[in-house]
Amino acid sequence: MINLDKPSGPTSHQVVAWVRDILNAKRVGHGGTLDPRVTGVLPVAVNRGTKVLKVLLTAGKEYVGIMRLHRDVDEDLLKSTFRKFVGDIYQIPPVKSAVKRVRRKRRIYYLDILEFEGRDVLFRVGCEAGTYIRTLCVDIGKKLGVGAHLQELRRTKVGTIDEKDSVILQDLKDAYEMWKEDGYEEEIRRCIKPIERMLDHLPKVVIRDSAVDALCHGASLTLPGVLEVDSDIKRGDTVAVITLKGEAVMVGRANMSTEEMLQKDKGVCVIPERVIMDRGVYPPLWKKG
Repeated sequence: MINLDKPSGPTSHQVVAWVRDILNAKRVGHGGTLDPRVTGVLPVAVNRGTKVLKVLLTAGKEYVGIMRLHRDVDEDLLKSTFRKFVGDIYQIPPVKSAVKRVRRKRRIYYLDILEFEGRDVLFRVGCEAGTYIRTLCVDIGKKLGVGAHLQELRRTKVGTIDEKDSVILQDLKDAYEMWKEDGYEEEIRRCIKPIERMLDHLPKVVIRDSAVDALCHGASLTLPGVLEVDSDIKRGDTVAVITLKGEAVMVGRANMSTEEMLQKDKGVCVIPERVIMDRGVYPPLWKKG
């Protein structure tokens, strides 16, 4: 996985094509489209890492943007209006949208004013996947009674993937060339992270080595194979199943809550949705039917 800092201008698809050319990779994909003018965190997965991208599409996002008001507004009114948009909100996707324009509910986790000067409002927002920040700005403008639009936008987080350790395309190109020519690994390791980095935001289920290969063949996880479980897992949650070494084995859907996993002795606790680890990495310690 590459935590890429997307520049303004190209589409996300174009950026993916550039990464494919730089690394001469067979499969490359991204974890959530950014409009051409939007900059910031664009997780790009390479080869086997593309198996995990779907998990990032549903992860929470954080953005920093500039909203331009169409008329002057009192600061106290602005702050009180911002507070009204924290929690569950309803949006209709913009006209230029790839999805059907129906009213949908989205959650705003936080919405902070960072700076307010003239008619420009610098803000930070943490939100559920699928939230339209342009629509959010328009709706705030309507609530204020003055109108507003999004002037500039940068994505700063996808799940736990943060802009602080992002890299630009030139960094990636230079690091790859140094590795190919001189075998110098430090920079390429800084640019390309393990698959597990994309699963940091998911609750974890740690399993025994003896259970790994069966899961790699598509088996469901049963309780005898479980060693540790994160707290607060609910039935239906997406979870990451990992080894004692922290290696990702699969992503699955919890068939039991944390409490049930700790109290019961048998039964299917995680149903596989995407197997990540290749077969044969761990020895088969199970009998084929």
